[in-house]
Amino acid sequence: MPLPKAELHLHIEGTLEPELAFELAARNGVALPYADTEALRKAYLFDDLQSFLNLYYGLMAVLRTEQDFEDLANAYLARAAAQGVRHAEIFFDPQAHLARGVQMGTVVDGLWRALGKSEATHGISTQLIMCFLRDESAESAMRTLDAARPHLDRIAGVGLDSAEVGHPPVKFREVYQAAAGLGLRRVAHAGEEGPPEYITEALDVLGVERIDHGLRCMEDPELVARLVRDRVPLTLCPLSNVRLRAVGVLAEHPLPAMLDAGLLCTVNSDDPAYFGGYVGDNFAAVREALGLGEERLRELARNSFLASFLEHDEERRARYLAEVEAYEFGG
Repeated sequence: MPLPKAELHLHIEGTLEPELAFELAARNGVALPYADTEALRKAYLFDDLQSFLNLYYGLMAVLRTEQDFEDLANAYLARAAAQGVRHAEIFFDPQAHLARGVQMGTVVDGLWRALGKSEATHGISTQLIMCFLRDESAESAMRTLDAARPHLDRIAGVGLDSAEVGHPPVKFREVYQAAAGLGLRRVAHAGEEGPPEYITEALDVLGVERIDHGLRCMEDPELVARLVRDRVPLTLCPLSNVRLRAVGVLAEHPLPAMLDAGLLCTVNSDDPAYFGGYVGDNFAAVREALGLGEERLRELARNSFLASFLEHDEERRARYLAEVEAYEFGG
């Protein structure tokens, strides 16, 4: 049985495995520019964030109907359950779908057909976080928030993703203020490719409660001290960092130093179909490459539940934390 954990940094579109991509392409009459799944897998080799994003957004063409989004979410949940996930806070990118003529309701309703029964089907409680594409305009983000209003009973929060450099958090000040006014939780990608200042700005200007990635905080000791003092969670994605060249090799990942500094770090998979592994695979990889002991792994699992947006159900959080403490590692 795997170590119980929450996953807090997971883009549902990034769980699109080549086999499902071809299945949905056939279902929807979409021609993919790859001969077969093997050729597509070979394309999952990137030089940087932008080269990944180009493929990522291109493949979304196969996602058209509620059934497609339900199938996508169910495939992820099955894999996540097998790797010990008990709670998942799942990102989705509505602008990438709206731009293709796929309506907000199609996306949310389709995802929720899987998420609404995920506890019964997969043993995983879920929340949905709607991300804004930071390389799109602030006006587009605000229109997206407006389009989401009828669906806010199923959307727990907002996030900020896509190409980071040149798109500082301050650009989205107004839309985050509006989201806060609607009672939505707020997170943002910051300090992956962008500078530590983006992390500070996300906290001060956007009022985020959690930083997605946040690797580059280590360049600013004062920022590290603040993140430790305020217990701001960081949702790290080690295999993603290597695949997108944020770190050279996994053995050089700053995760141990970040934990030693007292940061509230979590380990997640980001876009697992593209980056070589789901969250359990990330745990196994850092255990091996960084020599993390059992108690460090338990700390990461504990952190994942502490960082989760479970304030509405502290009894559930306590139950999950008890599972982590009771877990017995194998040989």
